[in-house]
Parts: sequence; C-alpha cells; structure tokens
Amino acid sequence: MLLDITIGKDSLSLQIDDPFHIDLDDFVSRIEDFASPKGINVSALDVRNIIPLMIKGIAGCEHGCPADAKGFVRKGFKGFSLEYIEGGILSAVAEIEKGKDQKSLTLKMFPDF
Repeated sequence: MLLDITIGKDSLSLQIDDPFHIDLDDFVSRIEDFASPKGINVSALDVRNIIPLMIKGIAGCEHGCPADAKGFVRKGFKGFSLEYIEGGILSAVAEIEKGKDQKSLTLKMFPDF
C-alpha cells in the first residue's frame, strides 16, 4: 500500500509494506516532520487514528473492493472530508486555513495491486 500526503504543491509518499503491522509512530513522526515547517499541527487533525481506519478500509481489496472503504466514507471522520475513488483508493482531506490562503492536508491511500 502507498500513503501519499499532500500539502499545497508539496507531497510525501510513504510505502506501507505490511498494512496489518504498521509502525504508526514512525509514520506519524514522518508526517509531522513534513507538515510542521508548513505550520500544520498533525496531532490536532488526528492523523494517528485515521491512518489505521484508511488501511482497514482498503486492505484486502484484491479480493473485491471495497473492503470497507465505502462504509468508512459513509461514517466519516471528524475534521476530514472522505472520498472513495474507484480502484480502491481512499482520500481524506482536512482544510487547514480558510480564506485567501486556503491550505489543505490530503491523505490518499492506494492499495497494492
């Protein structure tokens, strides 16, 4: 699986080798290091808890999508707009700043197939 994080025009891609045994501390730390210089507090967005839910939403899609992606999108997640994209892709967007200098943090999870 691949997790792509985008803030403005900058992006960071993180490979998830084993979605059932992810080192969440490492992933959150790397995302924080990416977001912090841009003035974004990842812990305020609850990235730590949305990543495992996104993984659960698409893990196992090889045997018929979505694993639980559409259910996850229907339930929603506080602070994020969720979207299921055909092919088993999940997108979560959090608006960071409003107005003229609008910024958003986008997490896109891609299955491995």
